[in-house]
Amino acid sequence: MNVSRPPDFESFWTAILADVAKLPPDPELAYDELRSTPEVEVYDIHYTSLDGVRISGWYTRPRAALVAPPYPGLLLVPGYISDPVIPKSWAKKGYAALAVAPRGKVRSRSQVDAKYPGLLVTDSEDRNTYGYRAFYTDACRAADFLLSRPEVDHARIGVHGSSQGGALTVILSALRRDVIVCGAAGAPYLCAHLVAAELTNSYPYQEITEYLRVHPERETAVRETLPYFDVINFGPMITAPMLVYLGLEDDVCPPETGFALVRGMTCPTEVITTPRAAHDSGRHWLGPKIDSFLAGHLKPVAVESHEVPA
Repeated sequence: MNVSRPPDFESFWTAILADVAKLPPDPELAYDELRSTPEVEVYDIHYTSLDGVRISGWYTRPRAALVAPPYPGLLLVPGYISDPVIPKSWAKKGYAALAVAPRGKVRSRSQVDAKYPGLLVTDSEDRNTYGYRAFYTDACRAADFLLSRPEVDHARIGVHGSSQGGALTVILSALRRDVIVCGAAGAPYLCAHLVAAELTNSYPYQEITEYLRVHPERETAVRETLPYFDVINFGPMITAPMLVYLGLEDDVCPPETGFALVRGMTCPTEVITTPRAAHDSGRHWLGPKIDSFLAGHLKPVAVESHEVPA
């Protein structure tokens, strides 16, 4: 599967991350007593990303009386139209877990809104205006939030997500390889966009087909832009161990594109394929395997292993 990699691909992203690094992240935490439990503390958080946009998220951690810090950090990145859930289950497993809501998600819409459907193609004629430029950066900036937390072990930070979250897992592992020590990516989206649009009739990729049908004069510009955001082109930059899991009957993110991503990765990579699994990528059956992979690298201490006071 041929995906072009622009010669200035890495310098393009290096410049973007350098721009956002000039902005103080200004992390904010607000304790949420209603959503917290005897085992887990829940915080509503915000931080500053590209163009000064404030990004929201849910941050959870074990109660220190049950599991003493430092905790391994886990970034949880969202799918295309889904908003992040409060990751209390991950905190109970012993992680300081941050569920990220890049701009356009419901809780990050005060300054920038996203178009659903349409996010995939909005402003896609120019790499400097394409919506995913800032969206990717928002996710990468979340790593700085975890680095700002004294209770997080900065040498034990991983990332996990599926679909668009699988794409963001790869991107974070590539662009924040200074921080990420492992990643688990399911059904990675945004791989070989134009090929995927030919392989499936499902959305979101059909947004591309419809957009170019209405605007055929923009196809050349779109073809020049998308390689800068193609997840396959981030794969060779990853150094941390990765778990990639694919459903062999996935009609949303064709498994062929996932295999193309894996072929370009040179980091230690474990690939799991599930026959007859669609876009869930076998997550129902693979849950223990994913947990084991992350735990093997991040070494959490589960709250469940401690007695909760009455």
